[in-house]
Amino acid sequence: MKKVLVLGAGQLARMMELAGTPLNLDVKAFDVRSLKVVQPISPEHEYGNLAQGIANADVITAEFEHVAHDTLSECEASSKLYPSSNAIKIGGDRRLEKSLLESCQAANAKHYFVNNKADFDQAISALSLPIIFKSALEGYDGKGQWRLKTPEDAEAVWLDMAKFLADAKDTQSIVAEQMVPFDREVSLVGVRRKNGDIAVYPLTENHHTQGILSVSVAAPVNETLQKQAGEVFKALTEELNYVGVLAIEFFQVGETLLVNEIAPRVHNSGHWTQQGADTCQFENHLRAICDLPLGSTSLVRPTAMINIIGEDEVSNDVLAIPSVTIHWYNKGKRAGRKMGHINVSGESELILAQRLVQLATLLPASAFPDLAEFAQSYLANK
Repeated sequence: MKKVLVLGAGQLARMMELAGTPLNLDVKAFDVRSLKVVQPISPEHEYGNLAQGIANADVITAEFEHVAHDTLSECEASSKLYPSSNAIKIGGDRRLEKSLLESCQAANAKHYFVNNKADFDQAISALSLPIIFKSALEGYDGKGQWRLKTPEDAEAVWLDMAKFLADAKDTQSIVAEQMVPFDREVSLVGVRRKNGDIAVYPLTENHHTQGILSVSVAAPVNETLQKQAGEVFKALTEELNYVGVLAIEFFQVGETLLVNEIAPRVHNSGHWTQQGADTCQFENHLRAICDLPLGSTSLVRPTAMINIIGEDEVSNDVLAIPSVTIHWYNKGKRAGRKMGHINVSGESELILAQRLVQLATLLPASAFPDLAEFAQSYLANK
């Protein structure tokens, strides 16, 4: 039995353990809050500290990119960490991420780095409004972001950003990006094995509510866009000598994809793979880092994922809808927190759309404010 240690003990580690058990993999997680190695599904069971976890593991990976650098260094020294600490750090720092995209000639939004008022003024001068400003470190789910739409708002935006920089670590910075008038946001989840084998899942269309991913839909896609996304994935992962699952978020502008950001881990927009693919992203990540043959990433049937945010229960009636599966994360209820997700599939896109509409009628609009509108719009286009 091969032993895997995951840095981070949240829902992604939990789903890795669930996917690894049939492969006879023993998955443990390092809880970055308690600094203890735990069982992801039953975190009350503890197995020592990080050093003990590293010693007991055959392979180490991460469920999030904001891992303390000293922790990454300790894991890297064991020669068991996949993907590398460099790849994980790039996913957690927008400056490093932008440099990687430029080195691989991956199309992305025009941008500037902002550390002071002079940089801010230069960014406004060089870019056209609207501009989005993102913290270089620790920004996620819409946090650490500012939008500048009119010149009159510039001073207020800068004062807020200046306070943020003053209160932050010396290593913090802000990236100013030209806002892109995109048609839709899509993401590609793919996987690369140690020997260089690559497999990618179909492009997934993403819908956000208040900066947080609310719905992802995987369905047959434009082959030109799929090829374009696959080429970007290949370029980035080969440059990094990457091992494991990597997610890339894109803005689609006509027939062109611009990289928004990358995530060096299993990803929220890939949760649909649990019911929509032969091999889910969690299993394929484990296969890659354990040097096992990769599983099929083909779309078995159109599938959508709906995030459950801030709610710890939904009507049991949703389970009466065919091909609906609920995945709970065993978290304490908190506003804005990802508590679980629902996967729904259909034999065709039309059937999937109909089931999404039906699902929306059974979920409270207060907790799923955009779902009914999204479902009706999706149905109207089928």
